[in-house]
Amino acid sequence: MGRVGVLLLNLGGPDKIEDVRPFLYNLFADPEIIRLPYPWLQSPLAWLISTLRAKKSQANYLQIGGGSPLRHITEEQAQALEERLRQRGQEASVYIGMRYWHPFTEEAVSRIKRDQIERLVVLPLYPQFSISTSGSSFRLLQQLWEQDPVLQKIDYTVIPTWYDRPGYLEAMADLIAQELDHFEKPEDVHIFFSAHGVPVSYVEEAGDPYQSEIEQCTALIMKTLDRPNPHTLAYQSRVGPVEWLKPYTEDALEELAEEGVQNLAVVPISFVSEHIETLQEIDMEYREIAEEAGIERFERVPALNTHPIFINELATMVTDALNAPSVHFSEVARPQKRVKMYPQEAWEWGLTTSAEVWNGRVAMIGLIALIIEMVLGRGPLHAIGILG
Repeated sequence: MGRVGVLLLNLGGPDKIEDVRPFLYNLFADPEIIRLPYPWLQSPLAWLISTLRAKKSQANYLQIGGGSPLRHITEEQAQALEERLRQRGQEASVYIGMRYWHPFTEEAVSRIKRDQIERLVVLPLYPQFSISTSGSSFRLLQQLWEQDPVLQKIDYTVIPTWYDRPGYLEAMADLIAQELDHFEKPEDVHIFFSAHGVPVSYVEEAGDPYQSEIEQCTALIMKTLDRPNPHTLAYQSRVGPVEWLKPYTEDALEELAEEGVQNLAVVPISFVSEHIETLQEIDMEYREIAEEAGIERFERVPALNTHPIFINELATMVTDALNAPSVHFSEVARPQKRVKMYPQEAWEWGLTTSAEVWNGRVAMIGLIALIIEMVLGRGPLHAIGILG
C-alpha cells in the first residue's frame, strides 16, 4: 500500500492573545467566509474587520485562558487516531492542517511531501459539509495539488462528510445520555442543539448542503439516543445584519424560557473539539441569556474531543476510505455559484471612458463603506449621519 498518511482538517485558533488579530485577518480574508463581488476588496476588508474586532475577541479569549485549546485537542485526536490505526494493523502518519492558524494546511502538506507519503486520506473534522468549512479547505488543497507535480503523484482520497456515521452518532448519544443522567428527572430535560450558522444565501443561492445535513444529523442523534426528551435545533455565531440560518440560538433560548422550560442540556452539534464557541459563546454568553430569561438549569454536553467511540469511528472511516474508490478534490470542491453578500449598486455617471473609470472608483468607495456598515454595524456612514 506504500507509506500512508491521514490529513486532519480544522479551523485553527489563536494560541495566545497576540495571535488573535492575525487569526481574524486570515479568517475574514477567506472568500468563503465573506463573499464579495470584487476579490480585491477581500484583503482591505479583512484588515479592517480584524483590526476593529481584535479587542473584543481578545477579551473573549482571555475569559477562557488567553488562547484557543483547539490545536492541543486536535493534536490529542491525531495521536489517538494514529494509535488506534496501529492497533488495527494499519501504520499511518497523522497530520494536522488548520485553515486559519498554525499549523496551517500548507505546513501539513510540506510535511506530507517531506515524509514521502504515497497514499493519503483527507479527513475534515467537520461532521457536516459546508462550503465555508470543509469546502474552503478542499479548494485550498485543490490549488496546492494543481500547482505541485510532487503532490500529483500522491494517491489521495477525500472524506467529504460523515455526519451519519454510526460511531459518531453513538458517541454523541453517549455524551448526551451522560449529561441527562445528571439531572434529577432526565426525561424532563429539553435537549438544545446549537450549530454554527451560515448565511441563508449560502444555502439558497450557492447550494450549500449544510442546513440539510445539520437537520438530518440532529434527527439521527435523537434516534440513536432513543429517549423521549423534546429537542430544539438553533444556530449560533452569526456576524453582521445579513440573514443567517434560523432560529438564532439566543432567540430560541428566550422562547423556550417563555414556554416554561426549566432544564436544558445544550449540545454543540457542529463542533468535535472544545474551542471559543463552546467554552465562551455557549458556556458564558448563552448561559447568561438563558438564566436571565428564566431557565433554571443550563448544562452543556462536552465536545467529543478524544471520546473512544469517536476515535474508533475516525479510524474506521480511514480504513474504509483506503479500501474504497478514491474521491478527489474536484468532486467535492466544485466551483459554487458566487454569492454576493451585499448587492452591488449600479452607478453610472457621464459618457466618457475617463468618467466611467472615476465613477467606478467612487462607487467602490461607497461599496466599501456600505460593507463596513453592514458587517460591523458602525463606521463612516454612521459617522457622517447617513445611517443611524
